[in-house]
Amino acid sequence: MKPARTAYVLTGIVILLAAVAALGMYQRYTTKPWTRDGQVRANIVGIASRVEGPIIQIPIRDNQPVKKGDLLFEVDPSTYQATVDQCTAKLQQTQAAEIQAQQELQRQTQLYQTKVNDLRDLQNAQDSRAAAAADVAAAAAALEYAKLNLSYTKIFAPVDGYLTNMNTSPGTYVYAGEQLLALVDSSSFWIAAYFKETQLHHVKEGGKTKLTFIGREDQPFEGVIESVAWGIFETNGSTVQLLPQVGQTVDWVRLPNRFPVRIRVTSQSPIPLRIGQTISISTTGE
Repeated sequence: MKPARTAYVLTGIVILLAAVAALGMYQRYTTKPWTRDGQVRANIVGIASRVEGPIIQIPIRDNQPVKKGDLLFEVDPSTYQATVDQCTAKLQQTQAAEIQAQQELQRQTQLYQTKVNDLRDLQNAQDSRAAAAADVAAAAAALEYAKLNLSYTKIFAPVDGYLTNMNTSPGTYVYAGEQLLALVDSSSFWIAAYFKETQLHHVKEGGKTKLTFIGREDQPFEGVIESVAWGIFETNGSTVQLLPQVGQTVDWVRLPNRFPVRIRVTSQSPIPLRIGQTISISTTGE
């Protein structure tokens, strides 16, 4: 065979192999989609006090793991303890007045039965007894409310997790409802994978995925597709800003929108999961 013909044949074979490889890769990409656009996510619990006052102690440190029920910080309880004491005294006072009203009602009942007093005196005594009972109930409710506020001076972890971005020290004055700490729920980690809308018909709930961290491609772990988002936020005309906002990668080309796909990790990851880590995701078709 002539050298020129041999070169043409070899070139054709190379082109054919390249075409077959490209077709195979395209088939793999469309039927078993993958993406390098994934991130680790988790639920974040904002920790806030239900009462106001200066913080007197913070027995935890930044980035510390905590268990549900661990003390996170304490607000000065002295004012709230004084309110409890005041409400306790008020309750005792109203209880004494109720006893006195009950005794008066008993006397008026006996006098009415012996026809010494008229019906009006008896009814007045009954009204006074009912008013005293109402005062006792109100005082008891006020005491219960004061005790609740006193208990709220100690703020405990509502879930197991990790504290992060803590920038608070003792002496800081906090207000009710003001979020001071971020607690990452350790039981809520998941993967947000962004797939193009043209790939979604191959992304099925319950499908298995292979996950890899950036820089750790040789240490894959597994996940299962839990759900696909039903909408994304669009800046042109959309008013529902609670939907996830997903940006395009190239501005001057009309690209398919990308939708978040929620993936649950089903095997041990090679390193601890942290919010914001970059993940590559490939579906297995299973």
